[in-house]
Amino acid sequence: MPGDPIDAGPERADRESRPSPIDVHVGSRIRLRRTLLGLSQERLGEALGLTFQQVQKYERGINRVGASRLYDLSRVLDVPISFFFDDMSDQSPAGFGAASSGLGARRSFGFADRQDSINAPADDSMSRRETLELVRAYYRITDPAVRKRVFDLVKSLVPDDGQSDR
Repeated sequence: MPGDPIDAGPERADRESRPSPIDVHVGSRIRLRRTLLGLSQERLGEALGLTFQQVQKYERGINRVGASRLYDLSRVLDVPISFFFDDMSDQSPAGFGAASSGLGARRSFGFADRQDSINAPADDSMSRRETLELVRAYYRITDPAVRKRVFDLVKSLVPDDGQSDR
């Protein structure tokens, strides 16, 4: 019967064949951290007992990362589990998340959530190759005093826009 929630037709099938924006975000954070550490997909896969193809699918968001795998990734990549959800935009396309689970478009807030940050755009500068290469080069500077001077130099090159440091 038309309008029956059980049979949503081709629209539902199309939505289910696309990766969830959350899975894509988590995958991009896996790729970011792996790249920052200078690990290949193959080396990460070996550390996790996976093939590089499986790592690739996680990074693209094609395969969903389960809780135990997320825990393993956090240990191997030396980051807290929350790292994989950092910088995540709350703006997800219709049909994912609460709306598709029958909970409506309402978003509930936890005690630590800040309601004013809901619509903040996600910054993709951390996933650019240039950023990753810069960060890796920076951390290859072994002398802490030289590294601090490079840091101060880079900060001095940025125009002061009146905003406080992050």
